[in-house]
Amino acid sequence: MRKLLVSNLVSLDGYLAATDGDLSWFGVGPDFFAYVHKMMPSLGMLLFGRVTYEMMASYWTKPEVTRDDPMVAPFMNELPKLVASRTLKQAGWGQWDNATVSADPVPAVRKLKGEAGGDLMIFGSGGLVSTLADAGLIDEYRIMMNPVILGQGVPMFRGLQKRVPLKLVSSQVFDQKMVMLTYHPEKG
Repeated sequence: MRKLLVSNLVSLDGYLAATDGDLSWFGVGPDFFAYVHKMMPSLGMLLFGRVTYEMMASYWTKPEVTRDDPMVAPFMNELPKLVASRTLKQAGWGQWDNATVSADPVPAVRKLKGEAGGDLMIFGSGGLVSTLADAGLIDEYRIMMNPVILGQGVPMFRGLQKRVPLKLVSSQVFDQKMVMLTYHPEKG
């Protein structure tokens, strides 16, 4: 059975991006990229909300990105994707064209979790994270705290309807500045 994982870089005050979408404050370096290169082969599918999908598709499908990032770009481009959106009818992904749309991600993700294959991963997508957290479908949260306070921006959790108790299972420091906190939902 597949697991559903969330992997997000956030500010100390819990934002995924600045209000204008700026991500230049991400504190990524060699340790972080080594983690990404090790993690990506275990994945079987990427999940995005519409806004994150549009940002990712416009970035990762550029020829210069696929050339300049030969370690991550193949995974980002070749893995199948599920885009949660009530407004999109289809979702292209450059020459790979491997993204499908679901207007109701809860049953779609339940079905995907029951299938064989690599884990499912959500990047960004605060609304989708909240929807799937409310449904009890997220198995692991990997929250990477960056050493910056934005004061305002795009929150990690938007529209969460209920409390989700978590248990810290590990922590890891990247490049002496960013800390990844890994949590599992408490059962019960």
